[in-house]
Parts: sequence; C-alpha cells; structure tokens
Amino acid sequence: MSETTLECQRPRPFPLERTSVPEPAGDYRRLRAEQPIIKVSLPTEQEAWLVTRYSDVRALLIDERISADRSHPNFPLRRPVQSVLRKGFSAQAKSLLALDLPEHTAPRRMLANEFTLRRINELRPVIQKIVDDRIDEMLAAGPPADLISDLATQVPSRMICELLGVPLESREFFQDRTLTLQLPGSTPEQQLQAADDLARFLDELVTEKEREPSDDVLGRLVLRNRDTEVYTHDLLVGMAQNLLIGGHETTINAIALGTIGLLQRPDVIAELQSDPDMIVATVEEILRYYPIFDVMVRVAKEDIEIGGVTIKAGDGVVLALGSCNRDEERFADGDTFDARRGDRQHVTFGYGIHQCLGQNLARVELEIVFATLFRRIPTLRLAVDLDEVPFKVTSTITGVFRLPVTW
Repeated sequence: MSETTLECQRPRPFPLERTSVPEPAGDYRRLRAEQPIIKVSLPTEQEAWLVTRYSDVRALLIDERISADRSHPNFPLRRPVQSVLRKGFSAQAKSLLALDLPEHTAPRRMLANEFTLRRINELRPVIQKIVDDRIDEMLAAGPPADLISDLATQVPSRMICELLGVPLESREFFQDRTLTLQLPGSTPEQQLQAADDLARFLDELVTEKEREPSDDVLGRLVLRNRDTEVYTHDLLVGMAQNLLIGGHETTINAIALGTIGLLQRPDVIAELQSDPDMIVATVEEILRYYPIFDVMVRVAKEDIEIGGVTIKAGDGVVLALGSCNRDEERFADGDTFDARRGDRQHVTFGYGIHQCLGQNLARVELEIVFATLFRRIPTLRLAVDLDEVPFKVTSTITGVFRLPVTW
C-alpha cells in the first residue's frame, strides 16, 4: 500500500485550519464536493465522522439513531474542564440539550410556550430599552468603546434577568457572575467560583419561585407544571441554566460578528438606514453567513448508512454547520453575503427536536441591536484593523473576545 493511500486513510485532524477568521474553513467547499463524510481526529484524541453537506446534516439531525446524550462514553469533543466548570449546575447531564426522544418531549413542551414569536414580540419594548440604555452609556462615555463588554454581553445578561424574574436587588450580583463566565479576562478560578455562585443562586431562585410563583418564565413554569409527573426542582434549575448559558453565547457572538460583517459592508448599512424593514432579512443572512457554532456534535446509537459510508453504533459524529450553511446545493452563491437573501432555512439554530428554543428571542435581540446601533451611531467603525481583532475560535464556537470601536 502506498504512502499516499495510507495518508488518505488516516483521520484528518479537526478542527480544520481557518485562513480567514471569521470565515469557516476554506476546505469545507472541497470536502462537500469530494469527501462529504470523512473520519477526523479530535483534540480529545477521539475519532469521529465529519459531515459537511447540508442535506446530510439535516437528515442526521432528525434521525432518531443519533443521540445528543453527553453522558455517552463516545460523545465527541467532551472537555473535562467543562464538566468541572459546570459541576455545580443541577441536571446538566440530562438537560434539554442532552435528552433524546421520548424523554425530550415533555420538558421541551414545558418551555415552548414561553418562546413563541407572539410572546417574544411582547418583549420588544423591554429589549429596546436595554439596548438604548447601553448605547446611551457608550455615547456618554465617548469613544472608543469595547462593543463586547459595553453592549454585546450586556443585552442578553439583562434580558435573562427579565425572563427568569431575577429580583432587582439581586441583578447586580447575577450579572456580575454571568459576565465573569463570559469575559476573556476571567481566570479559570474566577470562572469556577462564578459557576458555583450561579448554581447556588439559581437553586435558591427556583426555590423562591416554588414558594411564591411570580409572573416570569420560572414562575409560570412552576404554576403550570409542578403537579405533573415530569416536573422536578432540579429539572427547572437545569432549564434555568440552559437559558442562561445558551442564551448568552449565541447572542454575544452574533452581535460581534454581525457588527464586523456590516462594518465591512457600508453599502448594506446605508441600505438599512434608508430601508429599516430590511433588518429582518439582514439578520437572517448574518446568522447564515457567520454561524456561531461551527459544528454540532452527536453520537450514533445504531449503524447508519448515509452518503456512501456506514456510521457505526457508538461512533462520534461532527455536523459541520459552518460548512452546510455555505452549501451551494442549498444556497446559491453561498459564499456571498446577500443582505436581502432572508433565507431562514440555515442550520445556525440547529434542526429537529433540538432546534434552539430561544431562536425567536435571539432574532429579535439582533434586529433591535443592529437597527438601533447604526441609527444612533451612524459613523461607527472599528478602532483597530480587522487583523488586530482577537477572535475566539474553538473546536465548536466562533466569536470575538474584544471589539474596539469608535465613531
């Protein structure tokens, strides 16, 4: 057997090299055309199947032979540090994100009514005030500013306080610990302490809602479900944790990447300023073009034949969202940013039973942030060259640590 043949059989190291962050790996295009499903080796020294085509990724995300159970010994991209960081959070191992059918159905149904488009639209004035207040503070302080700490982290942090019904006197504590988990300057020790503090806080918050339910997400969940078989205290604490962690990462990074993308396209900003209704389509294109999660990971429960390969039971699966969102078979000129495309069929929020429950909230937050930011600060620009922006790129997530801007 030749050395070249042996080389082709070796699992390819993953994540793939990115030559131009925040763009996805350039080799995704070739893999979609020539090797849409290949074996890769992960930073954890595990091997898994990398799936790069849109049609295959969507098919696997709704295949009941694929599992999201993070407790599976072969679940890919498992990082011990995350288990340590989140050790204090109740029900993490069996949160909504990790449940398969049929166990997933009842807890998901509990939350679904809280995130309908109608309910989220009712929150628009609250979100608008949060954004306006933050921009007021930025303008009062004067340029330059860090868009991450001054706006992007603040919007979801303050919004989650509203959703969970965090008492006013506790919000400074809650927001401080939440930001400690998110900001790059936090040490591992500080993050561990913040995680423990938040675990205790959420446990006590749910206990208080059980004692005296209030008109917020947690209070309403208690009232509607505490007499059902599915309800447990730990499940509700786990849901609160999911809302906290999941709601932050996506929105923070989408604000950062979207701002960068728009500042590189002043013609799009000009169109948005003359046609505010265009913001809906533009947000969809930002989400498609700059997916926050480059991959979603799963493990096979049974053998699966797909794309000419057999994924064996127990094999890890890496679903390349950053690749299939650019798949030319689904998105014409997929590597071109088209602010008027408005295609909602991207997989940035996943697909199937685990499609992000908070996607309506994320969309509305992004619409309000971008529309308000470029209306109120029309001369906004980066305060550093793009190659000086410290991008956050991990095996799964794309984001920005700091985003210096001026005006």
